Amino acid sequence: MMSHKTIILSLALLLAAPVQAAGNAAAGEQKAGVCVACHGPNGNSVNPIWPKLAGQGAGYIAKQLADFKSGARKDPIMSGQAVALSSQDMANLAAYFTKQKISPASADKSKLTLGQNIYRGGNKEKGVAACMGCHGPSGAGNLAAKFPALGSQQSAYVVKAMKDFRSGARSNDPSKMMRNIAIRMTDKEIEAVASYIAGLH
Repeated sequence: MMSHKTIILSLALLLAAPVQAAGNAAAGEQKAGVCVACHGPNGNSVNPIWPKLAGQGAGYIAKQLADFKSGARKDPIMSGQAVALSSQDMANLAAYFTKQKISPASADKSKLTLGQNIYRGGNKEKGVAACMGCHGPSGAGNLAAKFPALGSQQSAYVVKAMKDFRSGARSNDPSKMMRNIAIRMTDKEIEAVASYIAGLH
């Protein structure tokens, strides 16, 4: 389990990172045409395995695109899309998607109690921190720390992301924050949290 000192140090490093170029939402909209095929109109994907980008923090989007380009985060489709993007393109796309309104989703009632308990209270026995500590009570994320907004996100995508963190297939989380949490969670717990997240508005 990460200590409070480790979390504070991680946040300090994130906040001390170089300031990113300001994005132009209009330019981002022009560039976003190719994104619609997977992420849907205005960043609201209809395929549950592809994330919704609408309303996501601009800093988080830009970081993920930069990580896809550098190889810090791997995905055959996204790595190919990001390779041709400049830092300004990434900032513009991020500025566009963050201004869009995410479409609401709903939680599976059979998974609601377990998901809510973990999201709001964590699991002290396993050393799993409460999700809302970083992602907020309503799933709005933390813009300054570049922690993503989760509310109304596709539950199948969240399940995949958590399992990728657990297996190490995804490793672009600062100080292994998500890997250290996901590795302590069962499939049932991950699926419950992902479902609860979908219902957060």
